[in-house]
Amino acid sequence: MELILKEDVQNLGFKDDLVNVKNGFGRNYLIPQGLAAMATPSAKKVLAENLKQKAHKEKKVVDEATKMAEAIKQLEIKILAKAGAGDKLFGSITNMNLAESLEKAGHSIDKKYISILGGSIKRTGPYNAQIRLHREVIIDFPFEVVAEANS
Repeated sequence: MELILKEDVQNLGFKDDLVNVKNGFGRNYLIPQGLAAMATPSAKKVLAENLKQKAHKEKKVVDEATKMAEAIKQLEIKILAKAGAGDKLFGSITNMNLAESLEKAGHSIDKKYISILGGSIKRTGPYNAQIRLHREVIIDFPFEVVAEANS
């Protein structure tokens, strides 16, 4: 079943992409959730025209995302967490904690665009995350989890 995505769908594609999915996935999930529409010949023509008009605007958005990526790469984020014996954390650090730290540094990024390699973090130390600022601008962001000083 050929569909046009109306929104970004993780592990499938980005908004305005033409994708092939199994019939059940399209009929039972994507279309009822408003995430996709049928790719009829007329819908494809409308999509092609919209993409042409967006191309110029898209360049400006990509440039802004690239500038933001350069600013984020300059940051050194250290996330404080309570730790027990050794380097084991009480709880875990997730993409939400990293999003909050970036927010404090002045960069508002939605947590769904941040993926920490390996999921959640349960020990102190240096880690990497991928931050997607745009479909064409994805950066690797190193950060560190440090233990809070016990007072």
